[in-house]
Order: sequence, then structure tokens, then C-alpha cells
Amino acid sequence: MNILEETAALVTGLGLPVETGVFSAEAPDTYCVLTPLGDTYGLFSGDMPGIETQEVRVSLYSKNNYLQTKKALESALLRASFTVTQRLYIAREDTTGYHHIAIDVAKIYPLED
Repeated sequence: MNILEETAALVTGLGLPVETGVFSAEAPDTYCVLTPLGDTYGLFSGDMPGIETQEVRVSLYSKNNYLQTKKALESALLRASFTVTQRLYIAREDTTGYHHIAIDVAKIYPLED
């Protein structure tokens, strides 16, 4: 499993539509988009990394009051052992009416061969 698969499953489990990169379907009032941020190696031994830290941005878009959804999403991420590295209110997009909230998360995975 990787961070995109795990995050998508978590968001879907909360009843939120989610896609990676861009939401290609007709957008509902509330949805999420996942954007990969980076992968880094760590915990070296014998010139080989032992773990990989994967990072993703969870962008929450909502035309409604987003606070309850944001709190539920953050709580679910923390319960699933994600590290929340940053939370940002990006903007209310005037052309679409969506509030855009970014939650950046990281998770450590064993290095796969």
C-alpha cells in the first residue's frame, strides 16, 4: 500500500468523493483532491534506506460550512497514524464558490524491493 491508496480509502470511508490530481467528474458540493508532494528515504543502514516517507496534500473543497468536515477528516487521518504536517485555508474561490482547505500529511512506509 502507498499513501495515495491509503488516503483515498480513508477519505472515501468518510463518504467524501476523492480523486488524485484533479476532480474530473462533475464536482459535488464537497469533495477532496489528493496531490502527491514527495517521497524521501530515511533510516540508512549499509548504504541502503530502510524506510520511505511519503507525503500528500489533501485538498478539501466545499461550498458549505467546511469546519465539521475538516475536523472529521483531520481526526480520521490522525487515528490512521498519518502525521499532519500543515493545515492551510487557501481561499474561497470566487468563480466557483468553493472554500479550499489544504491538509498536508506524511506517513512512513517500509521500503519495498
